[in-house]
Amino acid sequence: MTTTAPPPTAPPVETKTVTRPGDRIFAGLSRGSGIFLLVVMAAIAVFLTVRSVSAISKDHGNFLTTFEWNASLNPPVFGIAVLAYGTVVSSVIAMVIAVPIAVGIALFVTHYAPRRLGGPIAYVIDLLAAVPSIIYGLWGALFLVPHLKGLNLWLDTYFGWTVIFSKQDPNSAARSLFTVGILLAIMILPIITNVSREVIRQVPKMHEEAALALGATRWEVIRLSVLPFARSGIISASMLGLGRALGETMAVATVLSASPQLSAHILDPLGGTFSQNIVAKFGEADEFGRDALIASGLVLFFITLLVNGAARLIIARRKEYSGANA
Repeated sequence: MTTTAPPPTAPPVETKTVTRPGDRIFAGLSRGSGIFLLVVMAAIAVFLTVRSVSAISKDHGNFLTTFEWNASLNPPVFGIAVLAYGTVVSSVIAMVIAVPIAVGIALFVTHYAPRRLGGPIAYVIDLLAAVPSIIYGLWGALFLVPHLKGLNLWLDTYFGWTVIFSKQDPNSAARSLFTVGILLAIMILPIITNVSREVIRQVPKMHEEAALALGATRWEVIRLSVLPFARSGIISASMLGLGRALGETMAVATVLSASPQLSAHILDPLGGTFSQNIVAKFGEADEFGRDALIASGLVLFFITLLVNGAARLIIARRKEYSGANA
């Protein structure tokens, strides 16, 4: 019995991928945009560093620990201790207030409110993002500051034992870091809400329907299916809001009563922020004074980079909850 050998198989035909001219142009533009962004960031960092070195080298105080800011003295004495503390504290207050409210609004619009109500609420939130900073500042100085005096006295009465909410002068105006934090929370609320709402809308409906089919309540669906999927997007939205809170200028300068004192009493009109100090001192500063202000801006620049880098690390570590693999 003879067996016939199988016919030889033909070698695989190599197919050449043809790249269209439009794809090449788009890839080149995308790559060029990324490189251009890196060049701009590097140029900003170099400019700030060069202008800062000359000022810091002539500073007769410790740039990191000195409280006062007197770059016009001879010899000059200035530091960022009060500015860094005020910037961080006011931004933390804003985030503690804004993030839960923003996520709650986003969940209400996407999962609880009927369309007739959710649409107008989303529209109003979008309008808040378009209000100029100076308008927020004027509203804060003329409306928020007078109406927060009662809240400050209430916090001092019932929570003064925490030191944080104790008020040294009960009759002082509410031009404090606490007021600035509330105003910043209102300003960053639209940013966090809009981004969180869009991220929550991207949650696959199959996840929610599967949870409902297993007998989960609406809150359990949100807690087990929606929030884990949207967690990285909510973190990104929060970092966008924090970036605005760290660099907000006119609204803070209009509301805050700046003082070169560092205090844990956030209800007292003390302290300052980087942006507020720059806008207050830039107009009357000479060339050396502007270099000193640029040095403080360099510190704010690095703080912003560190915050965004930390956010990227958080998102990367919790990639399994980001929904990227869903």
